Amino acid sequence: MTLSTRIERIPPAEVRLAEDNAALLHAMGIVVVHLLAPPGAGKTSLMLRTVESIAGRLRPAIVQGSLSASTDPSPLDELDLPSVQVSTGGQPYLDANMLRQALDELPLADVDLVLVEEIGTLTSPAGRSIGAKLRVVIASLPQGEDCPLRYPEPFAHADAIVLNKLDLLPHLEFDRTRFRQAVRRLNANAPIFELSCRSGEGLEPWWTWLLEQAQGQPL
Repeated sequence: MTLSTRIERIPPAEVRLAEDNAALLHAMGIVVVHLLAPPGAGKTSLMLRTVESIAGRLRPAIVQGSLSASTDPSPLDELDLPSVQVSTGGQPYLDANMLRQALDELPLADVDLVLVEEIGTLTSPAGRSIGAKLRVVIASLPQGEDCPLRYPEPFAHADAIVLNKLDLLPHLEFDRTRFRQAVRRLNANAPIFELSCRSGEGLEPWWTWLLEQAQGQPL
């Protein structure tokens, strides 16, 4: 499977802006985590659980992508955190310019970690970067163990993979071994975190890894 042809289609200006974002964030010691997932996989739940878990250890902020300007309430609105909602104007994914506009609205001097909630899709261009240090793909049991094979490019470029809704395992025919094998066909190195945001099972390895990445050393 060749992924490079689509990577080359990303405009050079977009690549440069992503590099500028990455340089700015690195200079300020801020880690951006770009969360990608199909609808219903649990991005918002994972963000809520993550913020809860790292409280007092990192100073998080949130960027939420949406297809259009929305005033619909979100559980994330209740968090006492800096947050920005970004409208893509119908574009099915965030880009580096949108992230830069969001960063300009955040109090970056008071932030260590930015969680970016992508629009619910796994079909954005392969290799596209917004300047985030970490790209995390979230799948869940209802999507099936073949989800990585149906959407190979995001899994191939992920820095970590989260398998959510483990609490549904007794009720679904889901083969965890097949899911892992499918991931490893595409990505040999990214850690896989199997967890349940509802029950809390498996969350500690996830947020421990995230803290290690943000702080630059094992805990």
